[in-house]
Amino acid sequence: MHTRFHVLFVAALGLAGGCHDFLDVNTNPNGPQSVSANLYLPPMLHWLVTSPQYDGRFVGRYTQEWTLPSLTLPTQLPTTWDRMGYDPGSDNGGEQWRDVYWSLGQNLLDMNAKATAEKRWDLLGVGLTLKAWGWQVLTDLHGEIIIKEAFDESRTTFDYDTQDYAYQEVQRLLDSAIVLLRHIDGAVDATYLAKGDHIYNGNRVQWLRFAWGMKALVLNHFTNKVGTYQSDSVIAAVDSSFKSNADDALLQYPGTSTDLQDYNFYGWSRNNIRSYRQTQFVVGLMNGTQFGGVVDPRMSRMLAPASDGQYRGVDPNLGGFGALTAAQQPFNFFGYAGTGGSGLPARYIFADRSKLPVMTYAELQFIKAEAALRKDDQATARTAYVNGISASIDFVNARNLDAGQTPTQITGTEKTAFLADTNIVPALGNLTRSHVMSQKFIALWGWGHNEIWMDMRRYHYEDLDPVSGIEVFRGFARPTNLYPDNQGKLVQRIRPRYNSEYVWNRAGLAAIHALDSDYHTDTLWVTKR
Repeated sequence: MHTRFHVLFVAALGLAGGCHDFLDVNTNPNGPQSVSANLYLPPMLHWLVTSPQYDGRFVGRYTQEWTLPSLTLPTQLPTTWDRMGYDPGSDNGGEQWRDVYWSLGQNLLDMNAKATAEKRWDLLGVGLTLKAWGWQVLTDLHGEIIIKEAFDESRTTFDYDTQDYAYQEVQRLLDSAIVLLRHIDGAVDATYLAKGDHIYNGNRVQWLRFAWGMKALVLNHFTNKVGTYQSDSVIAAVDSSFKSNADDALLQYPGTSTDLQDYNFYGWSRNNIRSYRQTQFVVGLMNGTQFGGVVDPRMSRMLAPASDGQYRGVDPNLGGFGALTAAQQPFNFFGYAGTGGSGLPARYIFADRSKLPVMTYAELQFIKAEAALRKDDQATARTAYVNGISASIDFVNARNLDAGQTPTQITGTEKTAFLADTNIVPALGNLTRSHVMSQKFIALWGWGHNEIWMDMRRYHYEDLDPVSGIEVFRGFARPTNLYPDNQGKLVQRIRPRYNSEYVWNRAGLAAIHALDSDYHTDTLWVTKR
């Protein structure tokens, strides 16, 4: 949705009852009033973390993180998204599109203009980082997107820009943000920034590290572009980014508002994933099936058991729970049967007040490990890989303390034994991409949907490790009954948001062939070999 809807958005917010400190710091930065630049920030940071989770309900079914067995009977086909399809005439999968063009949209432009005029280089650096994040997540999800004309109020239709251009713009914005976030002159003021900064509390250095982390992530998406991808540049960006889990970009959900908008999107109270269940794929990565019989200590702290105490996943190719008996069916992510869990302790990131990340130290260490493997630097790769698993274990422990969750902490003994097993951490010289990418999937499971899906498409879902011949994503299998519009092809992109594009901008869609029924299977420019 573009600028022509901004006035309608302002009016809608003006009619909404009440304000919440969590989103607006006692004022409404989207409303028809003049506010200080830092007060634009809270709702934008909310959407930075939360909107990927809206779309994650659908992207996570493409990646087989989870499935929706309750929507089908054993005799029916699985849902459209489990079959790598889409929902025609629906905005499902379009939340980040909406938030980049609308919720951030003109508000982000206004904040950046005010920050520039007042020489608030730290706030402007954060603003440009948010701008880069928006273009990056949209082009990764949708391919061609609208950038040059996105906020041109003289237009009623909009032309799409290439993904190549989108990535150039992302890198330009990040480079500028990095320069600005190094400044300590002008009106740089941690106290001023902190008033709207619910992630880093005004810490300019941590925002600088976040920008470098984004740079590393973006550069690592070019693995299929021979002559463009540079391992050393990826590694250098990671080394300039997060130093430990203390830098993780986390948003806290206070869980105090009556409209539930400051509750964790995945918490029981929001009722967004009560019927979702873990898949066979993720359970297989953690129960020893894919890693030499070694049971991952994170499994019992992240995933949900069945009533018989065993950990199983649902086969997304089958209707309902397939052949699993009632006692064998995995509980919901809160740890209860059916849709239960009201007022009860939850698990991992699925409690009402669990913190959710947009980027973690563990994620970046796995990116470094992959980049090092690509330049045959086994020592650097192994160290980063171990750091990634270790940090992921610590992250799981921390999230299970956020809101009185039920799982016990992973002990030091468990962690040491896991990392000492050569099925998990092989001897120096034997680490493969299959190790790295499968463990990265575990670390990002449940929240890092955008990056997981990009990883899978970079490896064309089913690529084999060039050294071991094992699947890069161990145990992943394509759906056995793909959505009819796919014409036998795997999904590569989400179609542009229905209500802003297919209703209002069909001429722009026609120019990029997005009116074709199989457009969602068109390979992205960045993943083409």
